[in-house]
Amino acid sequence: MAMHGGWMMMRSLSQDDAAKHAKLKPGTTKRVLGYAAPYRRSIIVFLVLVVFDALLVVATPLILKEIVDRGVGHKDTRIVVWLAVLAGIVAIVDAGLGIVERWISARLGEGLIYDLRGEVFSHVQRQPIAFFTRAQTGALVTRLNSDVIGAQTAFTSVMSNVVSNVVSVAVILVAMAALSWQITLASLLLVPFFLIPTRILGRKLAGLTRGQMVENADLGARMTERFNVAGALLVKLFGRPDEEDREYAERAARVRDFGVSIAVQRAVFLVGLTLLATLATAIVYGMGGVMAVRGELTVGTLLALAALLGRLYSPLTQLSSVRIDIMTALVSFERVFEVLDLKPLVREIDRPTRLPEGPLAVEMTNVSFRYPMADEISIASLETVLSRDKGDGDTVLRGVSFTAAPGQMVALVGPSGAGKTTTVGLLSRLYDPTSGVVRVGGVDLREAALESVRDRIGVVTQEAHMFHDTIRANLLYARPEATEAEVEQALRDAQVWDLVSRLPYGLDTLVGDRGHRLSGGEKQRLAIARLLLKEPSVIVLDEATAHLDSESEVAVQRALDTALRGRTSIVIAHRLSTVRDADQILVVDGGRIVERGGHEELLRAGGVYAELYRTQFREEPSADLP
Repeated sequence: MAMHGGWMMMRSLSQDDAAKHAKLKPGTTKRVLGYAAPYRRSIIVFLVLVVFDALLVVATPLILKEIVDRGVGHKDTRIVVWLAVLAGIVAIVDAGLGIVERWISARLGEGLIYDLRGEVFSHVQRQPIAFFTRAQTGALVTRLNSDVIGAQTAFTSVMSNVVSNVVSVAVILVAMAALSWQITLASLLLVPFFLIPTRILGRKLAGLTRGQMVENADLGARMTERFNVAGALLVKLFGRPDEEDREYAERAARVRDFGVSIAVQRAVFLVGLTLLATLATAIVYGMGGVMAVRGELTVGTLLALAALLGRLYSPLTQLSSVRIDIMTALVSFERVFEVLDLKPLVREIDRPTRLPEGPLAVEMTNVSFRYPMADEISIASLETVLSRDKGDGDTVLRGVSFTAAPGQMVALVGPSGAGKTTTVGLLSRLYDPTSGVVRVGGVDLREAALESVRDRIGVVTQEAHMFHDTIRANLLYARPEATEAEVEQALRDAQVWDLVSRLPYGLDTLVGDRGHRLSGGEKQRLAIARLLLKEPSVIVLDEATAHLDSESEVAVQRALDTALRGRTSIVIAHRLSTVRDADQILVVDGGRIVERGGHEELLRAGGVYAELYRTQFREEPSADLP
């Protein structure tokens, strides 16, 4: 009993002591209780069982007393047998209650984890893309795992431990005092000698545990960076294996040393716990033995007191650290609430309008935009790398206006950093404009249903992302209900069916982490196939062929010709040769549209576009140049 209680106490003592001094935001406790509302009936049943189970703590020692005093003392075998049977029944009931409590506790805990994880995941998904450019992925995952599980302990471990320990201590002390107040008082004299070292050891364990967690996190981050495909490639090309081994060994050694220190401290604690329990038992037997010899108490009472004492110290010590447990759980809740309280900048209105089907007009009217400040889209605790970068809030688009008629191609060209990608980001509603209006199909995107925006507007970026899954799964992500025939046709239209059909596993071929098992051109064509399967009305291409070799560019360009046919398209192009036939070319510089017109018209104007064209083709004679 003492050893089991000791391990339970180690969990409490190794909690970060800083939680005890944490200042919670007003209303946190009330908000936490709100999550308990759906489970209030289960919680009531759970607490009733915990209280009843705690009352059984004194049953067996008292039965033992009666066995010795009434049965053995009077040589009444009948009483001995019946009381032994009763003790067995109590043990069976206690075991049954333990199973039922664990079942209810698991349902409560896992239900809470399910609710919180679902809410946090859904909320994070709706954050703007700028949020993900600042937050560290590992920190976000921790919120969904460690902090959610830490919050769950408030409903299970802490709740049951507090209630059961309070009831157990009260019932045991009452029972002991009723049996012998003198021995009870003498036993309690050892409590300070137990609690004070426990507090000191708790602080040491908290520091060691915190250090171990930091070192483990550092070790895990290093492995994550080195073991993903991009990191492994960088290490292969630029890394120094011996130095990598040495640095990893140093970090692993620190984790090992913390582990050894924690193990030693825990061993000292458990030995001390056993020693003090033994000393307390010696006091009981010493005083009780003398009193029994004098006839002041019975032998059964003496044995019952010893048994009760053995059950007292564990809950008493756990109660000494209960505030840390509760505050740790509440701090975990607060860290989860910190994410949930970050309001998405892009939100859907109560009664949104669905975008119409078919080719749609795209219109921007006097649009200006500034990227949000850090406190608008991020949380400092999710940015584990300290930085002075808080977002400058500078305006990156200024008074942008243009119209793309249904079925037209509009090209955006200009120097790097001019605002082209920001412009198309507003079109796909990754952000909302600071001022001005973006309309698709005549509907202000701020009033459009987000689902219809995703359905009607398709995007192919410069770096096509693939999940670590099969080709089929990556394609069906765009439209899960698509048939096999539709998937095949999309691959054919994207000029990539021949490649897929030659693969040993065809559509069930694994593409690898971020699609690294595919070449750049293959990934782009699969991304176009995914786009075609989605069947959007408006297509946005953000330098979709920028980094491809000539052969891949030709194949991707053929696929794009199919994808753009009959659809409104907004194309960002680095290579001006790919947009010569655009219905309208917009030259963006410094966040403004400085020129607009057709290819020939802009060349004759001799402005920014003509200069960009000359720069790209200065080594190639062209009749287009005036």
